[in-house]
Amino acid sequence: MTIDENLLVLLLALLLDRILGDPQWLWSRVPHPVAIFGAVISYADQQLNPSSLTGSQRRMNGVAAILALLLLAVAAGLVFDRFFALFGLAGILLETGLVAIFLAQKSLADHVAAVAIALRDEGLAGGRAAVSRIVGRDPETLDEPAVCRAAIESLAENFSDGVVAPALWYAVFGLPGLLAYKMLNTADSMIGHRSEKYIDFGWAAARLDDVANWPAARLSILLIAAGAWIRRGTSASREAVRVAMRDGGLHRSPNSGRPEAAMAGALNVQLAGPRVYGGVIVAEPMINNPGRDMATAADIEDGVSVFYASCMVLTGIIFGLFLCFL
Repeated sequence: MTIDENLLVLLLALLLDRILGDPQWLWSRVPHPVAIFGAVISYADQQLNPSSLTGSQRRMNGVAAILALLLLAVAAGLVFDRFFALFGLAGILLETGLVAIFLAQKSLADHVAAVAIALRDEGLAGGRAAVSRIVGRDPETLDEPAVCRAAIESLAENFSDGVVAPALWYAVFGLPGLLAYKMLNTADSMIGHRSEKYIDFGWAAARLDDVANWPAARLSILLIAAGAWIRRGTSASREAVRVAMRDGGLHRSPNSGRPEAAMAGALNVQLAGPRVYGGVIVAEPMINNPGRDMATAADIEDGVSVFYASCMVLTGIIFGLFLCFL
């Protein structure tokens, strides 16, 4: 595809994803592409990561596995690209549908907003159950402000790697870039942990994912600041940038802290801090420590509002680039 066609597809895909999200009637009948990626990654894990190997052998196997998986994703992207090119306008529409599948605007916002709804309708137990669907920390350790912080953190982090990053990789490299990014991001979520089983085998996937998400995480700061300006005014926008610049590096991830800090500044709340995963306490400093320490369901809803405005700004940028390349 030409650059203008790529940008047109991305523009239409962002609009389609914003309207439809992930239709459950479809994915209850056919496997989601990310689930297919997950099955392939699981197979590689089973074959190449036995406990009998040494750490160095596991690391070498992990490097080979992620490179093979990325090559497979790039090859699939090239095949789809050539296939869609055979059908002209219909091919553009088919590619739009495929790209939209890998974006997460509506589905992410719906899952996060559900936490606020559950807190209001069912209390803390409902909020814990809802937030456990989108974060990995132990829900029984969370009080209500911690449930709200977890939801907002997930919203900000996944804005970067679930919306901005796939859009950026598709805009630059087309379907091969998009599928490679989603394969890498899925691998990181499955094997990129610091557990005994994956600290070596998942090392390459985790490091490559850090590199792949670096540009999107920084761009997300500006997009969140723009969304905050639209929804909450100049002061919130300024705080989003200021807190992101000051506290973005406090997170253990080189990328996740950037959009989380921007959202913390936009909403004037504290995020991150000590958390419990699988019974293990992860001690991290608070992001935006001067902010409010009691996040609420209303803050979740404000965060979703900023998120949607940020997505709108991203869509507007793609539209502007499309016009420039016409």
